[in-house]
Amino acid sequence: VQLQASGGGLVQVGGSLRLSCTASGRAFSTLALGWFRQAPGKGREFVAAILQNSGARSHATSVTGRFSLSTDNAKNAVFLQMNSLKPEDTAVYYCYVVSGGLHWGQGTQVTVSS
Repeated sequence: VQLQASGGGLVQVGGSLRLSCTASGRAFSTLALGWFRQAPGKGREFVAAILQNSGARSHATSVTGRFSLSTDNAKNAVFLQMNSLKPEDTAVYYCYVVSGGLHWGQGTQVTVSS
């Protein structure tokens, strides 16, 4: 499985970004998709995920009400709409998919300036 993430960039506080992640080369059913992030000097942190069978979504407390995750199964894509961005959202964002194992995208940088 190969994941290609895009959509990061520089945005001011209160702004919005939409991250995209497209999967290719899957040979197994997808169980889950989602996003983690890693801020400078910190560990990787869970952001949001969706379970494909049930459609159940989960978001980290720190992003609830501001970030929303969606999918486009026809395009094998997962999206992260990020609104009301804060400086503490600055991080490299990684998409992942659980399909015959855990696979990570290459990361996309999000920088929120105050």
